[in-house]
This record gives sequence, structure tokens and C-alpha cells, in this order.
Amino acid sequence: MKTIGITGQNGFIGSHLLNELSLLGGQFKLIPFEKSFFDQPDKLSSWAAACDVIVHLAGINRSPDEQYIYDANVALTASLIEALESRAHTPHVIFSSSTQEERPNTYGQAKKDARNLWVQWAERSNAVFTGLIVPNVFGPFGKPFYNSVIATFCHQLCEGQIPAIDVDGELKLIYVGDLCARIKELIQEGRNGHEFIVPHAYSCKVSQILHTLQRFKDQYFDNGIFPALGSTFELQLFNTFRSFIPLATYFPRHFTLHSDNRGDFVELVKLHQYGQVSFSTTRPGVTRGNHFHTRKIERFAVIKGKATIQLRKYNTDEVFSFELDGAQPSYVDMPIWYTHNITNTGSEDLYTVFWINEFYNPEDPDTYFENV
Repeated sequence: MKTIGITGQNGFIGSHLLNELSLLGGQFKLIPFEKSFFDQPDKLSSWAAACDVIVHLAGINRSPDEQYIYDANVALTASLIEALESRAHTPHVIFSSSTQEERPNTYGQAKKDARNLWVQWAERSNAVFTGLIVPNVFGPFGKPFYNSVIATFCHQLCEGQIPAIDVDGELKLIYVGDLCARIKELIQEGRNGHEFIVPHAYSCKVSQILHTLQRFKDQYFDNGIFPALGSTFELQLFNTFRSFIPLATYFPRHFTLHSDNRGDFVELVKLHQYGQVSFSTTRPGVTRGNHFHTRKIERFAVIKGKATIQLRKYNTDEVFSFELDGAQPSYVDMPIWYTHNITNTGSEDLYTVFWINEFYNPEDPDTYFENV
């Protein structure tokens, strides 16, 4: 079993990679990393010596001090190399650089010089090294005003702000989940390559991205309508957008209940795409769910009875809990990477309608069981 360490494991790409690798069960053993190790040479060298593979993602993207950006990024690599050499340890190192290497900016120069330090280390140590040249990365849970313009736009739209475009450039993009899949393959292959260019999956103008995100805001955020998603890119953008919705204040959403002498009528799901709607009854005290999805879009709608719906983001501790009552039919949508469940907290059968955006496929279920 390979032991894997990830510097920057709590960052945007690092946290996704950590989660993806943890789903593989017994294939890898993850060696936890702490940012403070860079200030403690003994702990850094002990951590490095325990790893068969090190994925070096830690870095500084932005700072008012340009020199700090350069010095900090190069210093992180230098410290890690020193730690490895102090133990004469040569793991497979995968370093994430950027297509910014080609541009005349401090960050790009820092990443390029840091990669060259790794190349020199690999050559004198006869070690396996993979130097990734990565395009712009987007995906759920990015840091606004730091990781990507997509994260910034999503944050602003969900907070009622009006995004502005400074430069309507052409962005070459890769989804964070696809990048993690490529890194997993490189770990398994033990690929040696000092300049491994990760191809971008999409090329899009900033204005086109903002237009799509504004459509999601208008249709989904404001009106609860699932938008048409005509491509994998739009699906990934939509799941990214949904990750910025403030769960605690946004859910549960209330349906409009139409009543007359015939009874009650509720429009459950409005969508511009296909999917599957299911209905269930749940006996008092029974809990359903306790699983999460990494790509599926799902809605739980309570139409009769009382229920508690709980959500917890994978590998975190905060639990969101929502009380729903069929007297005022309501729904909660499940973000990707949030394990979720529903419990009948009433004294009668609970009636729930479920919608999910794809049919269940036992060969590719995208369903991971984890208690909230």
C-alpha cells in the first residue's frame, strides 16, 4: 500500500485530492500534513520520510507583496527538498506548477523556479519526479478572490452582489475533480516527467462563464428551477455554483400550496432537463440516506409528516439540520460531497418525494455511504 502525503491538503485542490483518494479505501494510506511543518524541520523531515508519494500543492497565489509571492513559493520547495535530503529519502514527488510559467508575472516565475529546483533534486537523487503544468482550475468550495474568477462570481451572485469583468479574456480550464483523477493516475503509474502538461478541458470567455452563472442564479437560486445543462462543463459549473449557496439561510425552501375543495396541489420540481422523481413513505423514527454523491443533483421534498434533514460536508464536522413539516411542504437540495439523511420525527408515516438528475446505475452509482 502506497503512503501518500499532500502539502496544502486543506487548500482548494488539496482538499479535493485528499477526499478523492480517501474514497479508494485500501489502495493508499494518507499521511496527514500540517502547514506548521514548514516551520518545524524535524516534523517536516519525519513526515516526508513516511511518504512513498508526495503531492506538493502548498503555495501562495496572491499577496499585495509581489516579492513575498516569489520568496514564499520557492522557500516551500527548498524546505521540502532539504527535509528529503536530510533523510536521504527519494519518494515520487508530484509538483503542481501552472501555465502562468509562460507569463511575465511573479507567481509564474516562482512556480517555474520551484519546478526547476525539483528537477535538479530528482537528477542528483535519481528520483521520480512529475512536474505538472496545470491550467486554471475551478470547482466547488474554491476561495473567492483567490482561487479563480469562477469562485468569485459564484460567491458574489449568491450574496446578491453584481460581478464585474475586468478583462474579458479566454480562460483555459480544468475541473478540480478531473485534475484529481489525473493526479491519481500519475500516482498509480509512477510517471516520471519534468514537464508534464495537463491539457485543459474547456476554453471559454469570462463573459460567457458569467452569463451561464447568472442564468443559474436567475433560474435556480431565485426561482428553484433546475436549469438545462447541455454539457459536462455546464454540469460542473452548476455544481460549483451550488457549493456557494449559504445552506443555513437558504434552506428549507417553501412550496406554494394550492388548496380547494378537491384537496391540495404542489408543484414539486420544475426542470429544464430530465431526471428521476421518486416517492417514499418512512415510518416514525426511521432514518433514510446517510450517503453522499460527487456529481449527482438531488432534492428531498417533504409533503406529509414531520422530518429532520441533516447534511455534513465530507471530511468536516459541521452539521446542518433542517426541520420540515408537510403542513408547509418544503424541500432541501443536496450539494455534492455532503453526506445527508432524512429522519421521520413525527408520529405518522412521512411522505417524501425525491428527485435526482440521473437514473441509478449499479455499475456507476456515485453513492458513498457515510453517516452524517
